[in-house]
Amino acid sequence: MERLEALRLVAAQALHGELVFPTGLDVSLTLLRALDDPDCHVDHAVRLVKGDPLLAARVVAVANASIYCRPGQQTADLRQAVARIGLRTTRTLAVAIATRRLAGTPQSPRLREAANRLWAHTSEVAALAQVIARRVSHVDPETAFFAGVVHEIGGFYLISRAADMPTLLDGDPGDWTEDNEAIVGRAILARLDIPPTVCAAIEAMWEGLRSLPPASLGDTLLLADELALTPSPLYTTDATRTADSAPQIDAVVNERTLSEILAESAGEVAELAAALRQ
Repeated sequence: MERLEALRLVAAQALHGELVFPTGLDVSLTLLRALDDPDCHVDHAVRLVKGDPLLAARVVAVANASIYCRPGQQTADLRQAVARIGLRTTRTLAVAIATRRLAGTPQSPRLREAANRLWAHTSEVAALAQVIARRVSHVDPETAFFAGVVHEIGGFYLISRAADMPTLLDGDPGDWTEDNEAIVGRAILARLDIPPTVCAAIEAMWEGLRSLPPASLGDTLLLADELALTPSPLYTTDATRTADSAPQIDAVVNERTLSEILAESAGEVAELAAALRQ
């Protein structure tokens, strides 16, 4: 099967709700449904998180990042970590685990590398989006963080399907920007009940619509995606950018420049992205 034919087939299946999720994702989805309960108490959330060691480690790592933690207040206690970051961020981290698991556990080194690079890109975009929201666009930082986590969710699904359709990752990476990936992405976002505001921001990112300085959630997400030093492997053949080769995007923000603000926040971005990759 040719590459574009395979891509169209996966998109057509997604359009009709025929999504094939990898083994292991059910655990994450069950946890997400439990955390979605408006009556979910912190103690109950902690018990749920303990059942997923990877999520528990990530919650503690993020709670110890400087964005959430003052110097000298690091903790190894899961309950304290959940209480510190809150249930919204805990749920975002559960979604992050589900997103990464959506790629499955590829046996092919090529697919493993694609999944790892896509997660590195996703982690950086999520961290950048949180910082840009907090310091520049002044949209809700936790929503921006969440949007960054799920903005490539369709790509992880396509990587999982490439195990059965090896040609799916062949050819020009630019093929992934076609409407087919948007169809897959919309289907998965709907299946996971992603909030409409986040879906709209991702749609704006797909369309490449943003203003400078960023003012909306969509602006924030697209700017974070463009500034990430680790680009998505689905859109470029370059493994990484360098600070010199990254897009030069700047704007005046309250008598300061965007580049100055982001330079000051570089440590926070790196630390939060690393915690997501924990």
